[in-house]
Amino acid sequence: MNIEILKSKIHRVTVTEANLNYAGSVTIDENLMDAAGIIENEKVQIVVINNGERLETYVIKGTRGSGVICLNGPAARKVAVGDVVIIMSFASMDFEEAKKFKPTIVFPDSKTNRIV
Repeated sequence: MNIEILKSKIHRVTVTEANLNYAGSVTIDENLMDAAGIIENEKVQIVVINNGERLETYVIKGTRGSGVICLNGPAARKVAVGDVVIIMSFASMDFEEAKKFKPTIVFPDSKTNRIV
């Protein structure tokens, strides 16, 4: 039996941009992606602390070291620049393997979105 568990989490980053006129996705600073073990095009769930919204989309690379967190396309309607979000990815794995698995959790500075 396989179950879905938390694989990676970027905890409490600040939205720097919201671009409605884009095909869709979330742009994440490549440093944050690397630290969390999230790759381009990976499906993520985003929870908006400020309003309780939850949404799913996929990741595109942002400029390394920029601190960018940009919700694109329809997701841009769910946030405001300055909102704080949690970005999570999940993995499907065998039940026994899942018991031993430890997710990667990153706690960046929520003012700069950079690794502390």
